[in-house]
Order: sequence, then structure tokens, then C-alpha cells
Amino acid sequence: MSRRNPNIIITGTPGVGKTSHCELLAERTALTHLSINQVVKERGCHDGWDERWKSWIVDEDKLLDAIEDEVKDGGYIIDWHACDLFPQSWIDLVVVLRAETAQLHDRLKSRDYSEKKVQENLDAEIMEVVLSEARESYDEEIVVALESNEDGDVEGNVERIESWIANWRRDNNSGEGKGG
Repeated sequence: MSRRNPNIIITGTPGVGKTSHCELLAERTALTHLSINQVVKERGCHDGWDERWKSWIVDEDKLLDAIEDEVKDGGYIIDWHACDLFPQSWIDLVVVLRAETAQLHDRLKSRDYSEKKVQENLDAEIMEVVLSEARESYDEEIVVALESNEDGDVEGNVERIESWIANWRRDNNSGEGKGG
């Protein structure tokens, strides 16, 4: 079954602006913002709390089972720091947000992340871990990296994604309503 609306992953290292992008994009496009952190917590898709890292231990199988029926119909903006677990058949665009390490450091410190957690995330950004995972998991033509350093970057990035959505809808819904 073809989808009437695309599924988009907005991903990147914690602190790059995923949620800000997703919220604005959802507001402007009527796609549904699906915060994976909320799904994990609210639907019990975890194996408990990791006290050391101050985060849920995600059960990826439970997570995929919990969202599959929704996501397969399209129209979702998936907001999470990882992307490689989502089946390629569900996804139409993967946006990897990037930030300069000085910006990222300040954002993470403002969240009261421990120094160890800040450094781990900075290392992941420097090593392009999320971007590499995206490129290894999805077709090259659906993966795009966008900078998210300044407030204006969110606006510009969202406009660019909106344009992509309009093109996707035109290309994928062009046969609807025509007699056959």
C-alpha cells in the first residue's frame, strides 16, 4: 500500500535541535511528530532505567512493534538520536542534524548533562557517528545532513524539508483521483 504522506526521520546527536525542528515541521505540514523518547517511556518500550547514563534502556523490538501500525501508513516525523533500527521500507527521508562542537557543548551543559555524557556526545558528533549510521542504513539519496547552529538554521532547514515534502507529495500522489 502506498502512503499519502512521507515518513521522515530527524536525527542527530543529542542537543542538535531535533525536537525544535520536528515541532516546527509538524506545525507547518500537518505531519505527526513522533518523539521516540516519549514512546519509549509512555508505551513501556524499555528494559528499565540506566542510572549511570540517566536514560531508558530501549527495547528496540518492543519499540518497533509499538509504532509499526502507525508509521507504515505514513505522515510521521520520527524524532530520535538514532535511525538505524527503523526499516528502510518505512522511511522516505533521513535528516541528520549537525552542530559545531562549541554550540553542542553549551546546549548539553545547559541540560545538566554530566561531563562524561557531554564528552561522549561531543565525540559522537566529531566522529559523525549518526551520519555514518544513516548512510550505512539507508539509500544515499534519502540521507541529508543539515547544519543546526543558529536560530535561523531551524527556519531554513524546515523550509527546505517542507519543499522536499511538497515534491514528495506531488511525485507520489499524482495518480490519485484519475480514472483508469
